[in-house]
Amino acid sequence: MTVLTTRELNRATLARQLLLGRADLDAWGAVSHLCGMQAQEPQEPFTGLWSRLRDFAPAGLDGLVTGRRAVRVHLMRRTVHLVTSDDVLAWRSRHADMLRQKVLGVYRADLAGVDLVELAAAGREVLAEGPASAAEVVRALGGRWPSVAPRALGEMVIAALVPVVQTPPRGLWRARGGVRNALLADWLGREPDPPDDGDPVGRELVRRYLAAHGPASSGDLRMWSGLAGLPAAVAAVRGELVSFRDERGRELLDLPDAPRPDGDVPAPVRFLPAFDNAILGYQDRSRIVDDAHKGLSVAGERVVLVDGRVTATWRVAEDVVRVAPLRELTAGERDEVVAEGERLAGFLTGGDRVVVG
Repeated sequence: MTVLTTRELNRATLARQLLLGRADLDAWGAVSHLCGMQAQEPQEPFTGLWSRLRDFAPAGLDGLVTGRRAVRVHLMRRTVHLVTSDDVLAWRSRHADMLRQKVLGVYRADLAGVDLVELAAAGREVLAEGPASAAEVVRALGGRWPSVAPRALGEMVIAALVPVVQTPPRGLWRARGGVRNALLADWLGREPDPPDDGDPVGRELVRRYLAAHGPASSGDLRMWSGLAGLPAAVAAVRGELVSFRDERGRELLDLPDAPRPDGDVPAPVRFLPAFDNAILGYQDRSRIVDDAHKGLSVAGERVVLVDGRVTATWRVAEDVVRVAPLRELTAGERDEVVAEGERLAGFLTGGDRVVVG
């Protein structure tokens, strides 16, 4: 079986994640290709798309959200993701058990004795009156479950039992606003697709994940999705796939015709937002970040890729893009970081001020 070096895996990842060269896609095409973007921090997808697309403008993403072609929902790993409306309608039911178990994993004792079917129906009834915050939902339900911790009630309803979307202005460019939740069916005009015992959704998830993240292991797929029930889907499509091994000996699966560039293909400097797919989409993140720094993205740090690897963190303070290298940069690398940082500053602040180190 062919062994892919870490550098070859890195270049394949960059290519699939639209980070090896900016893509000629619109915002909808990019969000769809990436299988959604983690978005609990509302402004982060804008930077993620700016780093990936040739002609990205924030108004394009705003239009998707206000036009209901993209939505913010709890989905993969019970984390808020920006996904296309087509995908949430196709995938939400497939994720329902995982979402419920994730909430129970935190609040099982608090929710002991609560009939979750009854709670779901009550939550739907409240939200049928119109968009509401989690606190408003909890206030409406608290009288029926007075002994249950409010946070447990709210998270079980909003993040698991009842399919909802977060409504604008949350998630719009430079907009401020708390989270208000609307019934997904009301917002998009129909209920999510029902579960299918044959699990075509699971098989399509495998294909879509590999198109955006491959080559990858079944463990990587499980980490990205949060779903424990995908081995059967992987087995069902295995005949369509090709196999490799990484330098650690893990089996990696991939679509046969997906891009796998040579490891010596140049990789441009890229500034990534917090919680970016290119890092969090894997169980083994060594293809893009050293083990010593693998916790950075989980902690919400924004990172800079130099030669395809996490090499610095960045933030914006007082309209200045401030870069903190994790190792000494060569003069050429520093010049590239400054040049890309100036472009990012223009996008985020309208200026061009960058400080490195």
